[in-house]
Amino acid sequence: MKASEASSPARSAADPRPSPRSRTPDRFRLAGASAKLDPRIYAVRKDIADIALADRVFAPHYAKPLLHGCLGTAVPMRATPSYDATAVSELLRGESFAVVDASGDWAWGYSTHDNYVGYVPVDAIGSLVEPTHIVASPAALVFATSSIKAPVVERLPMGARLAVRSTEGDFHQIDGGFIHHRHLAPLAVPDADHVSIAARLTGVPYRWGGRSGDGIDCSGLVQLALSFAGIAAPRDSDQQQELGAAVARDELRRGDLVFLPGHVGIMADDTHLLHANAFWMQVVTEPLADVVARQPEGQGIAALRRL
Repeated sequence: MKASEASSPARSAADPRPSPRSRTPDRFRLAGASAKLDPRIYAVRKDIADIALADRVFAPHYAKPLLHGCLGTAVPMRATPSYDATAVSELLRGESFAVVDASGDWAWGYSTHDNYVGYVPVDAIGSLVEPTHIVASPAALVFATSSIKAPVVERLPMGARLAVRSTEGDFHQIDGGFIHHRHLAPLAVPDADHVSIAARLTGVPYRWGGRSGDGIDCSGLVQLALSFAGIAAPRDSDQQQELGAAVARDELRRGDLVFLPGHVGIMADDTHLLHANAFWMQVVTEPLADVVARQPEGQGIAALRRL
């Protein structure tokens, strides 16, 4: 078995930091059969695997992931290397992506904040830049100069991460323009109230695989809101059921997580659920009893968790 570095996309990160799964021994030995690993969070294909998994799975080829940064505004991560493929998640500006393999126009790997595996276009990733701030409003406009009268050159969704270069009056300068300081929050200062963060996205359209102010799904809303509070959450609702501790329904309070089959939301108070859902096709707050009543017969609440 031979280990090598992944083929690098057109722009390669010079950042020396290793990816979360690249810290592996110089030698490895696979004893016994390959382990069955969740393909959502372990980069394993029939032809190649992350070298960090060499002691658990057999693959014809192993690759050391190379870190890159997301250059696009909000880039869908797809199940297969095709623009027609289902979006399994989303990579936001300034987030990092570990490339395990690159072929043609597509890179395959995982987003480093949650290890979620998917394909992204090669031209959507490039050199990694250490972000200092995050877009904290549903959307932020990038102006050509430090003036609200200046031309708008770009619109960034909530969740995009940016490196602030300098400040001019009420504006932070980033690569490519200026953003009003009220639309950004420093990454170094967590916001403890994840409910208020999620509530800012009220009315944002529901989008399968989305996790930004431009469109979001149920688990994406929970993950994004918790990230502002400094809590790392996995991507999918079934994975998020491991967060926190169990709580009884008659003890529900603001901030608790409610899980139904294939769905998750955040309690806005002791009776109302704040969630992104395909019924209303947007982020809404409604009585939890109404949400439960819409479930198919025999499918009620699956879990209740308190962080």
